[in-house]
Amino acid sequence: MKREEYPRPQFVRKNDWQNLNGPWQFAFDDQNIGQQSHWFSTELPQAREIQVPFVYQSELSGINDQTVHDTVWYQRRMHVSPSQAERYVLHFGAVDYIADVYINGTYVGHHEGGDGSFSFDITNELAADGVQTITVRAIDRTYDETIPRGKQSWTGKSEGIWYTNSTGIWQTVWLETVPLAHLVDVRFTPDLDHTAVSFDAEVSRAAIGKSLSYQISFGDEIIAEDSTDIKDTHFTRTVELVQHHIFRTAFHSDGWTWTPEHPNLFSVTFTLHDPDQQPIDQVDSYFGLRKVSTENGMVFLNNKPYYQRLVLDQGYWPASLLTAPSDDALKKDIELAKQMGFNGARKHQKVEDPRYLYWADKLGYLVWEEVASVPVFCQEAANRLIDAWQETVMRDYNHPSIIMWVPLNESWGVDQIHTSRQQQHFSESLYHMIHALDNTRLVGSNDGWDNTSTDVVGIHNYSHGKKDDIKQYARYRESMRTIENLISMAPGNWPIFAPGFHYTGQPIVLTEFGGISFDSDRPDGWGYTSADTEADFLAELHRVLQALADSQGLCGYCYTQLTDVEQEVNGLLTADRKPKAPVAEIKQLFDFPVTGRLSDEAAAYRSPHA
Repeated sequence: MKREEYPRPQFVRKNDWQNLNGPWQFAFDDQNIGQQSHWFSTELPQAREIQVPFVYQSELSGINDQTVHDTVWYQRRMHVSPSQAERYVLHFGAVDYIADVYINGTYVGHHEGGDGSFSFDITNELAADGVQTITVRAIDRTYDETIPRGKQSWTGKSEGIWYTNSTGIWQTVWLETVPLAHLVDVRFTPDLDHTAVSFDAEVSRAAIGKSLSYQISFGDEIIAEDSTDIKDTHFTRTVELVQHHIFRTAFHSDGWTWTPEHPNLFSVTFTLHDPDQQPIDQVDSYFGLRKVSTENGMVFLNNKPYYQRLVLDQGYWPASLLTAPSDDALKKDIELAKQMGFNGARKHQKVEDPRYLYWADKLGYLVWEEVASVPVFCQEAANRLIDAWQETVMRDYNHPSIIMWVPLNESWGVDQIHTSRQQQHFSESLYHMIHALDNTRLVGSNDGWDNTSTDVVGIHNYSHGKKDDIKQYARYRESMRTIENLISMAPGNWPIFAPGFHYTGQPIVLTEFGGISFDSDRPDGWGYTSADTEADFLAELHRVLQALADSQGLCGYCYTQLTDVEQEVNGLLTADRKPKAPVAEIKQLFDFPVTGRLSDEAAAYRSPHA
């Protein structure tokens, strides 16, 4: 199976790229001798074949070895005949965790970060005869707890809520050919209140003195077009979209705005011209006109209160681990979730493939995005997490589906946040840094408990107990009834806010609950409560959801979880995406009415310490 789709759907050059997925040579370097022995300039010793972009631990890689190998090497040949009029850029969707890249034996670059996309201009290293050799050294130290790894195990084996590791290349590798004068990047910032969009463009230095035209379309209609002379490598333009057309002023009624129900997208084509107005470079992109804000204790989407029905999605597949087996698999997960009544996902402890975010944009699906956490707090771990967040926000800024960034989860990497002012400062610094990079979205805190500065209060509550524990369930249900109860009746050993921080009227979302284990073939599978039959499973879903349906304090929820993952069998779907009950019946339970829920309680309720 080969991932052949275009890997960067928001910045598309249609013809000038070469997919480098497929068979590569691969070798373990357990003695860490590859660099000293110059493996980058020779054929890899004792090499075997691996199918990129699937990691060696996965079945689809063709190797399927789950033992620990912290240093691995990749190598393949490609055919490129270089031209002096073009530049050649080698792209990596993601390599976990450290990558060193060589072309024809020459070192071209280093990247650190398991989720981030990166690229290198390899033009000067290409051989004139057209036969090029790419070599990649990847390092992923299994027992290094300063590395952001999320749900990947630090023990070398899958157990509990930790899963099989992914080492090395796990997203698409591809080569892009660009002219000397070319568009480098574009960032879209929609402004719903003024019916406008701003774009920040970056071009190569060779583009100075040329001109850049843009054409914005909605469906078959051209909304705006213009051209500008390029004076510098960075410039910003703001485009008003209504443009004095009275029929366009009705766009607020979901005619033009992006929502899960109406995922409207504007198409944009950028064309770089030479002084004779001949096209040099062309890029196709898109944006969504949407606004995310909070008001009166609710999350607002496009200036309207919006109840979020999210599902926790960890993005694992049995045969391919963190890498989706196909583009259609990413699309199918969203389609199944929507069929079950969800309007979005909390993408848990994983920065997902841009193709997933494309389908979320196109199909209409909210995304809360998280960077993988570290398990410990120290300077190196903090620096790595900060770098990962900067890289993630920059890469995924343009996706309208992303409405929330979640910096921390359940005190992972800040295990003393309840008592340590230093760790509280770190939590606050992530919150403020992300807002500094992106003022168009909401930013969370330490999701689950011990929140610090946050736009949304995320609470984890699995205290619904077993189905026959009437007393435990009664407390769970009571804790959901009002905002005051949600804040004061913490479900575990930690308060909702860390000492020194208090509720000030933010929206409250139950960001983890449920986790009902159900798999008749795996009765020992892991979950928070259990069911033995399909009817029992639906009854348990109804039981844990009833407390949410009665709540006058919640403005949304996130159910644990979409699919089974390895030893966890608490998904609504099996690991191979088969529903555990009829989809229509699941939808009926999750799609409970919320009319009348938007009270003034959030505005009225303030902590006396605020």
